[in-house]
Amino acid sequence: MTQENQNPSSEPEDSGVVPQAETTAEPAAVKTPEQEIAELNQKIGELQDNFLRAKAEGENIRRRAVEDIAKAHKFAIESFAEHLVPVTDSLYAALSTETGDAKAFKEGLEITLKQLLSAFDKGRMTEINPAVGDKFDPHHHQAIASVPSEQEANTVVSVLQRGYTVADRVLRPALVTVSAPK
Repeated sequence: MTQENQNPSSEPEDSGVVPQAETTAEPAAVKTPEQEIAELNQKIGELQDNFLRAKAEGENIRRRAVEDIAKAHKFAIESFAEHLVPVTDSLYAALSTETGDAKAFKEGLEITLKQLLSAFDKGRMTEINPAVGDKFDPHHHQAIASVPSEQEANTVVSVLQRGYTVADRVLRPALVTVSAPK
């Protein structure tokens, strides 16, 4: 009986302790429906606030990017224009002179042309000026006419107008006449 008394006494104690712990934990964990609704509404409010803040930040980033692109387009030509100002000054100076000396006028034009070509170079603008006999390149040349010639077919006979590229992109193709096939 001693053993029976010990075993039954230990079992009721354990079983007696566990229900007390459960009963004390249950009242703290059990919330009224109103409390649960209030907590959930608070979480919803926090999530909505976070969402609206993230959305506003995204809109601000998009707006700043659009403004930066607009400014870049607006002022992209600024450095190139700065290099053209001395050329304009030289042309105005040439027009304001009253001398009839053709040689001095030609020298002034040559200097102005050098300034212009320097401005083109600084702006990454290059000339397309094919030599006579060069192979016709439809990406850089525009054939105005095909003329009979002693040259190989589809080669440049003459350049009517020079072309230009900006950063390896054709701004205007060179206008050329090409040799006709024999």
